[in-house]
Parts: sequence; structure tokens; C-alpha cells
Amino acid sequence: MPKNRQTSPEPSEPSEPSELRDAIPRGAGWLPHGYHLDPHSHVQGQLVYAAAGVLATTTERGTWVAPANRMTWTPPGFAHSHRFYGRTDVRLLTVPVELCGELVEHPSVFAISPLLREAVLALTDRSEARPGAYERLLAVVVDELSDTPEQSLHLPEPGDDRLRAVTDLLHADPGRTTTLAELGRMAGASERTLSRLFRTALGMSFHRWRTTLRIHHALAHLTNGLSVTDTAMECGWSNPSSFIDAFTEVVGQTPGRYQADLRNDTK
Repeated sequence: MPKNRQTSPEPSEPSEPSELRDAIPRGAGWLPHGYHLDPHSHVQGQLVYAAAGVLATTTERGTWVAPANRMTWTPPGFAHSHRFYGRTDVRLLTVPVELCGELVEHPSVFAISPLLREAVLALTDRSEARPGAYERLLAVVVDELSDTPEQSLHLPEPGDDRLRAVTDLLHADPGRTTTLAELGRMAGASERTLSRLFRTALGMSFHRWRTTLRIHHALAHLTNGLSVTDTAMECGWSNPSSFIDAFTEVVGQTPGRYQADLRNDTK
């Protein structure tokens, strides 16, 4: 990843805005760890890339997390909120309605290739040199994303009260090792019923949902400088090796490589 790119001037800590664009002048800026934007929506589409740090986007359909090798996509009209983990270099692109049809109709996360990364940095780092240059480069970004598989790190949230009681317990303590049967007794539902609900209502097994939740928290811990071993223990893995395997499967790189990339990006 490039180490010598020009970065946008660091703004003072912004007050709570109603739109992300208010917090990030000219589509680029640094936001502090834990910064949160309340639910809002846009009449146009929105691509948000954390060149450093981690971005979590939440809608009524769940939460999408994007580390520095992913980009979030929110179509027009979807109410969503953002939370930022680690000191975050945020890049914002507004996608005109006429281009939104080229991308999926639901919020998602895409892998960001070297070409996409450089295009996004160019669109947010420098002013337009020639009339129409911004629109042409944005069209390249949309064209590339239309051919890029979704890699959603998506954590769906349930509508069923019994299932929500279980997921609320896990949200409160992602590292807890309680079995589904034990969680079911707390929620007033059998293990078999909950297992079925996870698959039918959320589209994944209980184990997969909890692993994704833990990966979300692990990304935040790693971004904030916690060691790989301490992150594994904090998020409920019995040993660092099993954490490294799970993290690599979901994120596409080891936690150590992820932290090394974060250090490189902030140099």
C-alpha cells in the first residue's frame, strides 16, 4: 500500500453532524476513535472507505463492517448510521442516482483492489484538474465495483423476540462461551428452535453469527492497538491459532498482517 500519498488536512474534532459530508470536508478527513453518526439517509448513493481505521455501517438489516481493504456501499433512501474504530482516515464518495443502478440494491461491502484504492484516494485528495475528470474517474470506480464480488462482513439482526434476546446477550459480551442451549434457557426457547431461527431468519448458523460478531469486535480491538493474543482472549477464542484461522477466513488476511497494514497506512 502507498506510504507517501498526500493526506487531507486534519480537521478539528467535529460536532455531531446530520450527514457524513458535514463531518468530512471535501470528502476526506480524520475522525477520532469511537466517533458515531446517528441514523440518516441520502437521496443519492454513498461509498465510504476507511483508508485507515475501521468503519461500521448499521441499517435495519444489520451491521456491515469495513476494514481498510473494504468499502461500504449504501444505496439511496436507506437509513443508516456509522461508527468509526481507531483514528480513521475517512473517504466519502457520493454516487449520483443515475449511476446507482450499476450497483446492488442493498447495503453491502466490497473488497477494494489497488486500482479502486488509488481511484478513491485521487477523487478525495485532489481538486479536479480538468472539467469532467471527477465524473469520469467516479464512473471507473462504479464500473469496477459492479464487477467486484460482495464481501460483506455482514451481521444480520433478528426480528424474532426470542432470537433478539440471544443476540442481545452476545452483543453485550461477545467473548462469552455460553452454549446455544444455555442461551436458550435464558431466552425461553429450545436449542433446536433457536438453531432453526438462526438459519431461517438470519441465513447463517449460530456459530457463524457469533464468529462474525467476534470478528467485528476483533477488528476494532486490533485497530485500537490491542495485540493479537489479547484480542483473541478478549473476543472469546480459546487460543490465538483458532482466532487467526477464523479472522483470516473472514477478512482475507491474518490479524498480524492487518495490523502491519494499519501501521504502514499511517506513516
